[in-house]
Amino acid sequence: MSHALTNTAAVTRLEWRRLLVRPLAWVLAALTVAWLAWNFTLMLGSFLSSQIQRAAQPDGPGFIDLVGVPLLGQLAQLAFLVVPLITMSVISGERRNGTLPLLFAAGVPAWHIVLGKYLAVLGWLLLWLLLTLAMPLALLHTTHFDWGKLGAATLGLALMLAALGAAGVACSTFASHPALAAAAALVIALALWSVNLGAQMAGINGGVINWLAMSSHLQPLLRGLVSTTDIVWFVLLIVLALALASRRLAADRERG
Repeated sequence: MSHALTNTAAVTRLEWRRLLVRPLAWVLAALTVAWLAWNFTLMLGSFLSSQIQRAAQPDGPGFIDLVGVPLLGQLAQLAFLVVPLITMSVISGERRNGTLPLLFAAGVPAWHIVLGKYLAVLGWLLLWLLLTLAMPLALLHTTHFDWGKLGAATLGLALMLAALGAAGVACSTFASHPALAAAAALVIALALWSVNLGAQMAGINGGVINWLAMSSHLQPLLRGLVSTTDIVWFVLLIVLALALASRRLAADRERG
């Protein structure tokens, strides 16, 4: 067990260092955080300008409803583009540069490699989420916070980022080029999000097709409703994606 943890930690540290020196990761972080900060300023201005009208509605939407959750919703939209770009070189980049055999030669099992790289990516994504959360939290002492709703929305975004990250790592494991990995991860993410769109347009709000859609599990969390079923859906997706990635990498190792 300790040997497995050591291998995984070593791969995680290596991948984390690579993320820190990659210009793409810094550019994505700077551009997205700046865009989110601008939208946060606009939503905050709208919130403050409507305070008098909302004062007559004690049970009306508050700061978290009108600013905090919408900001996290915008982060979710950006994630469909950002996560594929962050994960595209995780494995396929190693394969293209010819460095993947070095990891195999070091005796690191395939699932240790996949898990270590995934944890590094997950760390970057959670840091991105924390930077976004810092914006509404900066007003903690100046407005009323609905901690339950903010906590549920944050949990939903963390699970979404973790699931998209796992899918991106799996795509990078199967793809021969980072660009192909990014394209595949984007297509899969959009398909998971909108797989139930046709059913909803037909007035069908239940059934297996709606259960398969990511939107069906994220949107309740953004509304402050935490369900074990929704959490399990994200966990299953993460486990399935990492298992497929580990199996593919193990097959690559056997083929040499």
